[in-house]
Amino acid sequence: MTTSRRKFLGLLGLSAAATAGGPLLAGCSEKPTSSGGSENLDKFANLLPTHKDLASNIPPDITGTRPVPDGYTKYPSTLIDAITDKPGTSGKEITAMTPVWGPAPPGIGQSAYLTAVNAELGVPVNFTTQDGVTYADKLNAMLGARDVPELLCVPGWEVAKIPRFSEAVNALFEDLTDHLKGDTVGAYPMLASYPTAAWRHAVWNQRLMAVPNPTDGPFPWALFTRKDLLDDRGLTIPKSLDELLTMAKQVTDPAKKVWAFDDIFPMIQIYHKVPGSQFGWRLKADKTPEFKYETPEYRQALEVMANIYKDGLVHPDIVASKGADAGLLFAQAGSIIFKMAGVGFWQGAQAEHQKVNPKLNIQAVPVFSATGGEPQMWRADAPTSYTFIRKGAGKERVEELLRVINWCSAPLGTQEAQLRDYGIEGRHHTKTPNGPVKTDLAFKEIANQYYFISGRNPTIGPFPDTPNYVRDLLTWSNETVKYLEPDPWEGLKIEMPDKFKAFAVPGEEKFLDVVRGRRPLSDVDSIVQEWKANGGEEARELLAKSLSEAGK
Repeated sequence: MTTSRRKFLGLLGLSAAATAGGPLLAGCSEKPTSSGGSENLDKFANLLPTHKDLASNIPPDITGTRPVPDGYTKYPSTLIDAITDKPGTSGKEITAMTPVWGPAPPGIGQSAYLTAVNAELGVPVNFTTQDGVTYADKLNAMLGARDVPELLCVPGWEVAKIPRFSEAVNALFEDLTDHLKGDTVGAYPMLASYPTAAWRHAVWNQRLMAVPNPTDGPFPWALFTRKDLLDDRGLTIPKSLDELLTMAKQVTDPAKKVWAFDDIFPMIQIYHKVPGSQFGWRLKADKTPEFKYETPEYRQALEVMANIYKDGLVHPDIVASKGADAGLLFAQAGSIIFKMAGVGFWQGAQAEHQKVNPKLNIQAVPVFSATGGEPQMWRADAPTSYTFIRKGAGKERVEELLRVINWCSAPLGTQEAQLRDYGIEGRHHTKTPNGPVKTDLAFKEIANQYYFISGRNPTIGPFPDTPNYVRDLLTWSNETVKYLEPDPWEGLKIEMPDKFKAFAVPGEEKFLDVVRGRRPLSDVDSIVQEWKANGGEEARELLAKSLSEAGK
């Protein structure tokens, strides 16, 4: 299967810069704001689909240490038809909204790729693709207006920021419990193969409300480097923060238009073991929840990042916030030597830009600790996104939509997966002994549209155009997974108070001013006090209460 999310995970988390929005669906409740809540997902096992692995004769080439998925380095020589009947029977167009990063792909009627896949589905899917960077804005407006498409992709990290999201789910989307729980999911065998843990996260208001898109890796970020450029300078990949910062000064050369970094503040936080659970919480020794802003580790990370900016090690277009494409500055121009991105950035950037620069070698820097002891990596093993079905569709239409989602979830080794991922042979890909290789038309027309309205049992690769990628990724992942941060709230679905959500972006912006030198480090205490007054204490009480009620 294709797990390349070129623009999707490459920008994972950037949507945190989008506004958290105002109170959502005010007409649904007399309360003007929500104080949040939690659900113990352990109580809802009876709502979940019965897991059943798909039969496969394709053994993995590299085994992932769970929750890292297995890797495949060779494309199957023989493909099977996983689904014999066309899932669409009504002929009625399906509307869908998905995110895209970079240029929007051509729409229905203008895309050979959409035409080909829709023909196999037996029903046309008409995608509206929205800029992933501002996707949260669109979601807030759409949910607030109660105007949603039949299939709506909601990225997991946006869920945590949308005010009163559980209320929106109840008001606007179909309850899928009776369509999918237990053995009922057998009508959709691809969906039945999803990890049970992913389905747990799709429960809202004590009902199964969405189809999850299981993540193909538990890491939210990685620091990437241009190893080819390091090699040219006789440098090796750094193994500590001191080595990284020393090397950053060595490679930065404004006269040659080369700088060490884009904005890597989240990675600097990871190196300092700043808490990341529930977007920045941990438990103190006395079991009191503590947010990252309150920790000495966060202050250390702030100071380090502020010095990185002060020393001129960040590309000036990033500093100036000109909307610079850091991916191009890194992978194409070589103007940035170390770039932070979602792990999915790796393969897509390598595949796209090695066509121009055959020497290109993007590698992930091993995670390390800046403060001694073992490293600690934030975890992001909840689903990447969720697909919701608009309420009022009716039983037959819901079943048709689930059949379409099931088709779109076909695994590696199937004709369906090859068409979904690589389009038409001769137009979107060329056939090679190692598998299909995308053409320029594929990069233009295929933006993982059908992936965003489905999901699949996670696997990595294969990618014939980047034959070393799967081994490189699994080597990095199997080492990094040892250091995943434990989440004290694992098994709980937390919806934070609206007040806390509303201050999330302004709070981050205030600290951004600190790291960029627009405010002094001495302002940290006052910003923390402002955070406490704007939902921080409410969130702390909610998190403590959720643990107490769950008996944790």
